[in-house]
Amino acid sequence: MLNGVGFLIILACVFGGFLWSGGKMDIVLHALPHELTAIGGASLGAFLVSNSLGTVKKAGKGVVHAFKGARWKGDDYRDLLTLLFALLTTFRTGGATAIEPHLDDPAESSLFGKYPRLLGDHHLIEFVADYLRMMTVDFTDPHQMAEAMDADIERHHHEALAPQHALQIMADGLPAIGIVAAVLGVIKTMGSIDQPAEILGGMIGGALVGTFLGVLLAYCFVGPLAWKLLEIVEQEARPYHIAKTAIIGFAQGLPIPVAIEIARRMTPADNAPTFQQLETALDEAKNDLRPATA
Repeated sequence: MLNGVGFLIILACVFGGFLWSGGKMDIVLHALPHELTAIGGASLGAFLVSNSLGTVKKAGKGVVHAFKGARWKGDDYRDLLTLLFALLTTFRTGGATAIEPHLDDPAESSLFGKYPRLLGDHHLIEFVADYLRMMTVDFTDPHQMAEAMDADIERHHHEALAPQHALQIMADGLPAIGIVAAVLGVIKTMGSIDQPAEILGGMIGGALVGTFLGVLLAYCFVGPLAWKLLEIVEQEARPYHIAKTAIIGFAQGLPIPVAIEIARRMTPADNAPTFQQLETALDEAKNDLRPATA
């Protein structure tokens, strides 16, 4: 929604200001289809050449993601902390025998099943399950585990940023591609040098539309979308650090509520549950766990 409003403001102010200053849209509208074909086609072709098919597909999904916004909301961070509390409590009270069924099939787990939105983030669920499963086979050195988790987070983050990098490179190249389209227009104009000044002026104006479109698309459309996607990717990496903090605190022997509280302080300020909100959620989780751990 916010993206759409922003794009409408851009178009209204750019073209409204042009008309207000006495500009005539007929030259722009006449040149627009041809210039868009040249710029759009060249940009798309270069994008396909410079990226793998997987990155191209992810970039398309990334554009959609940039319009939808980040998946993670305030309640999701609270739910993640509560889920981690339930998993770690089950592990500490029942040992490997109690936790392994939940880790082997999270989709059928009574613990994971309470949070369907979290289950939708398959990479995060696998991350949590894999490291808790490692702890059941004595991989409990906090330092080694922290290093392994950091490496996994970095790898996942690098892969998630690939479509954003591709879009940013495309944005960086659009002004130059606009110049290519403009040069072609100038070449066309030079081939009609014997025409009256009025016709030549229109042809030169049409050629400059290419430069205008390249810069406009780069700095007002593709570039902002790439930056929005970067912001979203950065935000969606935070849950991995929250999970890591809680699990490492558990591995270090901290009381589970303390490990969860330290993890809570890793949540983004705008979405962090308050101490009291989390305490209420953890009390509910304790009540749900009592029959299973009694």
